[in-house]
Amino acid sequence: AYQRVDSLLLTMTSSPSLLLRLVASSFSIAEKAQSIIHKVIQEGDLGIVEKTAANDLQTKADRLVQKSICSSLARKFPKLTIIGEEDLPTEELDGELIEAGHSEEILKYVCPAQYNNIKEEELVVWVDPVDGTKEYTEGLLDHVTVLIGIAYGGKAIAGVINQPYYNYQAGADAVLGRTIWGIVGLGAYGFQLKEVPEGKRIITTTRSHSNQLVNDCISAMNPDEVIRVGGAGNKIIQLIEGKASAYVFASPGCKKWDTCAPEAILHAVSGKLTDIRGNPFQYQKDVKHMNSAGVLATLRNYDYYASRVPDSVKEALVP
Repeated sequence: AYQRVDSLLLTMTSSPSLLLRLVASSFSIAEKAQSIIHKVIQEGDLGIVEKTAANDLQTKADRLVQKSICSSLARKFPKLTIIGEEDLPTEELDGELIEAGHSEEILKYVCPAQYNNIKEEELVVWVDPVDGTKEYTEGLLDHVTVLIGIAYGGKAIAGVINQPYYNYQAGADAVLGRTIWGIVGLGAYGFQLKEVPEGKRIITTTRSHSNQLVNDCISAMNPDEVIRVGGAGNKIIQLIEGKASAYVFASPGCKKWDTCAPEAILHAVSGKLTDIRGNPFQYQKDVKHMNSAGVLATLRNYDYYASRVPDSVKEALVP
């Protein structure tokens, strides 16, 4: 009898798994990122610089948020590999940017058994501090997300998406911002899962990086409607909230930090995300950053959309 009691107490008091602790910390760190993004807007100086092209921008928020996320994670999980979008110099960090907290609610969940024995050094975290930067600079604030994706064995297994301006058009009394999180095998939380009505084909695609390949691919899918918005995170949210049935981007341009967190969230609710040729993405630390063969994602009916991709598009996009 004593052995059974001791065993039960051990189970009840054992510490949460590494993955749950990392997701719980990432949740709080993403909410810190939200406050930084709000503050930059409020101060009125976005600090915009062009990185490589007119549509590839970086703002003060990109820089501060990446420093905050990467430094906060590295302090708590020093053996992680953390890869951020922005190429930033190493410098002493303002203590105000560090977030040491975590979500107690997430720690109450039971981690899927296949992830219980993961070691810190086996994880790769992909960070997009401001996904939808161009839209951020243009005041299209509902397009903006903060993405923290967690990969193990080259696969996206967990993700956190913060939408800093969710509800910003709902009035002064509305709660501004939200954070969505998910783990493959556990589920995704922080939103209401919905599907597009049966038989309706609504495609979400790029707003600022369209070309003939993108348009040819979309036309071949016979959509009822095409929505053009910014941000990979934003497009995945459209899928899981029933505003779109497929995310189609038949072009290079998207990077691993754009897709890791959204892919994990989508897979956690039984959706599917691949390149335009149907190949899964790999997220090892030494993989190339560019998703050269585009993106195809759905919550349901993936096979229909994959079957409609023209051979000419597939041949033009080499992984």
